[in-house]
Amino acid sequence: MSARRVFVGDLQGCRAELDDLLEAIEFRPGQDVLHPVGDLVNRGPDSLGVLRRVRELGGQPVLGNHDLHLLARVRGERGAGRRDTLDEVLAAPDRDELLAWLEAQPVLRDLGDVLLVHAGLSPAWADPVAALGGLDGRGTSAERDFAVSVRYCDGQGRKPPKDWPPPEPPFDAWYRFWQARAGEERTVVFGHWARNGLVVEERVRGLDTGCVWGKQLTAWIAEEDRIVQVPARESYSPTSLPDAGAGSGS
Repeated sequence: MSARRVFVGDLQGCRAELDDLLEAIEFRPGQDVLHPVGDLVNRGPDSLGVLRRVRELGGQPVLGNHDLHLLARVRGERGAGRRDTLDEVLAAPDRDELLAWLEAQPVLRDLGDVLLVHAGLSPAWADPVAALGGLDGRGTSAERDFAVSVRYCDGQGRKPPKDWPPPEPPFDAWYRFWQARAGEERTVVFGHWARNGLVVEERVRGLDTGCVWGKQLTAWIAEEDRIVQVPARESYSPTSLPDAGAGSGS
């Protein structure tokens, strides 16, 4: 069997479910490549375990908003959030090594036929690879902020004031503009949108299925065009279920 690219939805500290999923797909370390969609950490019970496991497996993630939140906390640029579950990471003996690895991860991975990003791409970017290329966990930029936070936007890449209830036109799910691009053949894999759930449509795969909220952890195996899901073992953040308020599931 040839090597497979395994794209995995928002982990958010769900280490046990990650192991369940790897077992379900018969993941082969050193041959298959693990591509988490970002948000490796926070809200779930074992962010430290997820970071160690993904790094140990040679995983190639992109950064999500929760990963950037952790890095900003370490730099003293942001305080602890009310629902943060990051203390174990911050106190770990291998903290500096893990955080250096996390900080070096990109915002966008260009895999040729697939673009991997945490939240989405702006229709204003004629070349998303050029817009996001070289961006990682260091510094700040409007492009990075968009790529890790967008759900809805208009055709110029302007976001609505809030994501819930769904905004009216001209706003639409960001990936509708990607699907409307003439001549575009690449598939975008993304997460960040638990309320929207699994998205399997032309040239898009949305993999945030709310594991940390007690739902499922989802993988898309690109070479097989196959979705695999495992159930969450429990709901780790019940006050933030996707129907509990605006923008939930981030």
